[in-house]
Amino acid sequence: MDRDRLHETLADELWEAERTGVAVEPLSSRHELDITDAYAVQTRNVERKLAGGARMIGRKVGLTSRPMQQVLGVDEPDYGVLFDDMVVEDGDEIPLSRLLQPRVEAEPAFVLERDLAGPGVTAGTALAAIAGVLPSIEMVDSRVADWKIKLVDTVADNASCGLLVLGGRMRKVDEVDLRLLGVVVSRAGEVVDTGAGAAVLGNPVRCVAWLANKLAAFGTSLRAGDVVLPGSPHRMVPVRPGDVFRAEFAHVGAVTARFSNGAMPS
Repeated sequence: MDRDRLHETLADELWEAERTGVAVEPLSSRHELDITDAYAVQTRNVERKLAGGARMIGRKVGLTSRPMQQVLGVDEPDYGVLFDDMVVEDGDEIPLSRLLQPRVEAEPAFVLERDLAGPGVTAGTALAAIAGVLPSIEMVDSRVADWKIKLVDTVADNASCGLLVLGGRMRKVDEVDLRLLGVVVSRAGEVVDTGAGAAVLGNPVRCVAWLANKLAAFGTSLRAGDVVLPGSPHRMVPVRPGDVFRAEFAHVGAVTARFSNGAMPS
């Protein structure tokens, strides 16, 4: 099978997995794929969503902590695309039927004040382009069965994007030391994990710089108004029916993700 046809076939598989709620076997276990193949698969489904009327609102950066990179045997992050239909209002109930095998990550969400284009973007120039930071909870999800993913699997699967809750108050980044920005994540009032900004490439703003430079290699850039998720400073936490998660960020605020009691997809 030629590469274009393979990319189309794998994109169709992941698209159907999201539509039906039935995960697919790992792509990496069935095909020899490199990172270029994986982003080509991702791009096909991004274009399909845009053609269907979805609006791109930004991007997420994944694999920004050393432990996660070691798990997948990689030495750099990856990225996926955020769409308007992924956003859930703070505190609204999230139907589990919208997700396959969700896990929760709390992370700061940056909003860009102006365009940011690589190459050559540094942490300083990225910081200068950011309007502010919001508290957020990302519901990462995988259309790959049992989360048995390698790098090419998660990249092809839009970096395991699921849904996103954004807080309603933005804080200027020059008022916060992003390296020391701490978060406490609780489930039903009980603390399940904590983290701080330095866990993601030493400083979350470095993830924005990495993303701008990576996008330049694909002929695109970040735009004013884009939301950028830089990755989580703590481990992913599996979701159970009826779960209520709260992420409290020092100096930035809190945000809540509330899940329905409905059955998880089989």
